[in-house]
Amino acid sequence: MQIAILGAGMVGRAMAIDVVKNYSVTSFDVSEQSLQLLQQKSKLITTVQTDLSDYDNYKNLLQGFDFVISAVPGFMGYKTLEAIINAKKNVVDISFFPEDALQLDALAKENSVTAIVDCGVAPGMSNLILGYHNERMKIDSFECMVGGLPKRRIQPFEYKAPFSPIDVLEEYTRPARYVENSHIVTKPALSDAELIDFNNVGTLESFNTDGLRSILFTMSHIPNMKEKTLRYPGHIDLMKGLIKAGFLNSSPVNFKGQQIIPLEFTSSLLFDQWKLGPTEEEFTLMAITIKGEGKTIHYDLYDEYDTITATSSMSRTTGYTCTAALNMLINKLFTAKGVFPPELVGNNESCFNFILDYLRQRNIVYTKTAQ
Repeated sequence: MQIAILGAGMVGRAMAIDVVKNYSVTSFDVSEQSLQLLQQKSKLITTVQTDLSDYDNYKNLLQGFDFVISAVPGFMGYKTLEAIINAKKNVVDISFFPEDALQLDALAKENSVTAIVDCGVAPGMSNLILGYHNERMKIDSFECMVGGLPKRRIQPFEYKAPFSPIDVLEEYTRPARYVENSHIVTKPALSDAELIDFNNVGTLESFNTDGLRSILFTMSHIPNMKEKTLRYPGHIDLMKGLIKAGFLNSSPVNFKGQQIIPLEFTSSLLFDQWKLGPTEEEFTLMAITIKGEGKTIHYDLYDEYDTITATSSMSRTTGYTCTAALNMLINKLFTAKGVFPPELVGNNESCFNFILDYLRQRNIVYTKTAQ
């Protein structure tokens, strides 16, 4: 079985190392440094340096591969997925692009392709869990709180990003949508701040981000739905300061005769400050609450950096959800054609249990309680 993984960043490398335990893996990336880091981790993985924004070349690039994982940056995710579908390859995607992936559903069906998108931790596991319970009960409300944070708090930001900083910063500028009393409500990102206490971590602040994505439409019958991001207290005010000063604007400005985009400039400045060290300890926290039919169901995740494999928690929780879905496709537990966000996969009990078991085998445990 030949697997192509597009993108060799932190999460892409973790997925390649996981998948190569059972299958032949080729990792593609434009960055020679990222590919060299991957080769140092595993000599079994074939690496190819290439420009993944050359979408016209995908049919040649992916020839001979059985399945594809897309882990490219969000800004190129939609076109990458479209090119993979045109190459007639089944794919699992974690690129978290801002466009609506369901617009490619007809193309996927036309090409007899199965494409599972947004298949990380959140979006990803949060969607899968909602989809599973939506099939089994009438849900009145769904709330997800999620964040990945370093254990060592370094001021002023007290934050590190396993992804490109520009993808994180866009979460702070894109209007946040949630559902209240069956109506979509739009508020600025970073709004509705709350301080919440968590076991193992202490007090964190939660705030609105545009994290519901596909479930705004696939689960539109649920009257109340919200996702909030978690950070250490004080992070919101720092980000609001950058926004007010114009550092996160996406429109070009003239600086000494040159056109620059403040968001891209700020992302470049923050890259080193927000970059996780190769052995830096961090954690992922997620708390899901589902209410309906007089019941309240909680799912809680607390996962830490793996010192044995030197793999970040966010890479594990995001990447292994994706590789679980890949193995689910290989085992033909899910064979429908089209584009599917995880909530449309989780309604299948066999798929839901397969992914939870796959994660549990890698010590990523979602604890369920019901009242």
